[in-house]
Amino acid sequence: MTKIAVLGAGSWGTALANTASENGHDVRLWTHNSDQVEEINQRHTNHKYLPNAVLVPSLIATDDMATAVKEVEIVLSVVPTKAVREVAKQLAAVLTEQSHKIILAHATKGLEQGTYKRISEMLAEEVPETYRSALVVISGPSHAEDVIKHDLTAVSIGSSDEYAAQLVQRVLSNDTFRAYTNHDLLGSELFAALKNIVAIASGALVGLGYGVNAQAALLTRSLVEMRALGLAMGAEEKTLYELAGIGDLIVTGMSPNSRNYRAGLGLGEGKSLQQVTEDMGMVIEGVNTTKAVYDFSKTYHVDMPITDAVYQVLYENKPLRDVIKELMARPLKSED
Repeated sequence: MTKIAVLGAGSWGTALANTASENGHDVRLWTHNSDQVEEINQRHTNHKYLPNAVLVPSLIATDDMATAVKEVEIVLSVVPTKAVREVAKQLAAVLTEQSHKIILAHATKGLEQGTYKRISEMLAEEVPETYRSALVVISGPSHAEDVIKHDLTAVSIGSSDEYAAQLVQRVLSNDTFRAYTNHDLLGSELFAALKNIVAIASGALVGLGYGVNAQAALLTRSLVEMRALGLAMGAEEKTLYELAGIGDLIVTGMSPNSRNYRAGLGLGEGKSLQQVTEDMGMVIEGVNTTKAVYDFSKTYHVDMPITDAVYQVLYENKPLRDVIKELMARPLKSED
């Protein structure tokens, strides 16, 4: 049995915590919301984020960080990108007080607004190396709504530390949830963020009334952009064609369970970005990621027309049909 703390009781954090708890591990799920703690511990539900799910009674929630991480071997952060640093600072203070070293994992897909840093870079800056033995990322095609229902799911555990990756792999794997390991932390995080942009575009196409031909073309050509930027930034090409890359791209770009897809759907149906954000009530990681990747493309001199188009819609209020028309009218070329 492994002791693990999961920080963040949103849909994905709850689903991962429930999976590890079902597997017989000692899991503490931390949230700052005391009402949520009571609901999870007393009713074994998390209705706001997973309305139809019943959680295992062995999963214990707490709003006390020190209680959550005491004597655990793994801390898994699953908070929105904008909250990563704040929560990591709290974690670092507790680990310092407890003089406690952990494997620090995360399952957040995004880039920091302003700095454009990956999640592992943020965690490394906030949690001293003295208190973390390894950094790990969980990525891949895995909607929480399906995982909690025990739909067959495969994910990727990325880390340069093989022991840490294999431990997280064993903690999560069971008859319906299979984890693979890889050593490309950078590629796993980068591609997990990039696919959120594509998901917004894919939802927008559906909202406009386009069909699967358009979606298939979008996802396929997006791979070209993802590959070019990934190679320029130091990711391994093979990661793109595995679970952390194309696997996550397919599920996020085609499923209404994806909040980025739903955001695009709303835009395609004529809603403003503000309306879409208010309707969602949850973080849409792809919006900030679009700005970051747009700037990356200029810094690394990578041609990313699909990203440019999404950027123009989100940040320059350009009509969707206009950017699609311009994409389709680009000079004819071979497939790169």
